[in-house]
Amino acid sequence: PNTAEPAGVCLACANKCHEGHDIFELYTKRNFRCDCGNGKFGDFQCHLTPVRDEENIKNHYNHNFSGCYCTCDRPYPDTENQDDDEMIQCIICEDWLHSKHLGCTIAEPEELQEMICEACMNKAPFLWTYAAHFAVPPVINVRVGEEDVDVNIEEENGNQLPERDEEPSTSEMHTKDDTRSTSCKRTHEDTMSSSSKALKKSAECRLKELRGLDRLRQGAVFWPYGWRSELCTCTSCKRTYVAAEVQFLMDQSDTILAYEKKGLEEPFGQHPLMTLMSSMDRVQQLEVVYGINGLISAVGEFFSRCVSEGKTVTAEGVHEFFKELQERKKRRTNPGNQ
Repeated sequence: PNTAEPAGVCLACANKCHEGHDIFELYTKRNFRCDCGNGKFGDFQCHLTPVRDEENIKNHYNHNFSGCYCTCDRPYPDTENQDDDEMIQCIICEDWLHSKHLGCTIAEPEELQEMICEACMNKAPFLWTYAAHFAVPPVINVRVGEEDVDVNIEEENGNQLPERDEEPSTSEMHTKDDTRSTSCKRTHEDTMSSSSKALKKSAECRLKELRGLDRLRQGAVFWPYGWRSELCTCTSCKRTYVAAEVQFLMDQSDTILAYEKKGLEEPFGQHPLMTLMSSMDRVQQLEVVYGINGLISAVGEFFSRCVSEGKTVTAEGVHEFFKELQERKKRRTNPGNQ
């Protein structure tokens, strides 16, 4: 389509209808319908679904559709910046942010399960209350002498910490002892169990019970798996989620974990690939999952084409198929070298 008018297509259409086109791989986009063959593409017709609505009015487009990401609005990979900085996806806006632009110190990798950027937290301010109880505790970096030390923000003697825009006192900051092997940040189990035991679920609004313990915190917020189950589901809160356009947070199948599991279902099962992925960062994991889903789609398309054309699957045909896949990948990853 016109470069001034962004459009998004599904994986199947990317492989079937847009081979050789300049495409940015966006991974997950919530509540998004494929634009292939609609009014954005003029007379071009989708090969898989020829009849399309003229416009997908509920689709939302951001700068990712122009190949730019993060608050810095830069492409990925960035040819002008050689810093090997990890990018993490916000589960609400689904934009990808460089770790250095999150506005906070990143916790240990095993605790980086779901991230909500500061802008999205502010658009749904009630999440700050939940963050005080169920998110990975905030960590700041201070200079003690000539060394940088991670500092965990904790509550002291049950007293409430100052509001987010106030400065913490030194008594409210506990530095890590270099000789201790335990992390200054609480584990997922500690965070979830202590809060869950202290607050019993009831028919009343749980958010009201949780208020009054807001922690001093800035920047993005990281959440352990399972935190969504702690959200209040009373009628009033459900309306609040809808008003803030974050009602999907109540859906456990909406998580990236669920997406990854779907991509690694049979025939892969408990494949050694799972072990390999456990050592990867979030971006690498999603690239693998996206690649697996793409391969499954392409193989299905290959066999369907053989059946429809009455062809026998031969070794030569399979080799040609994988060669074609490699060419598609080269065109997607190096569009400027065509």
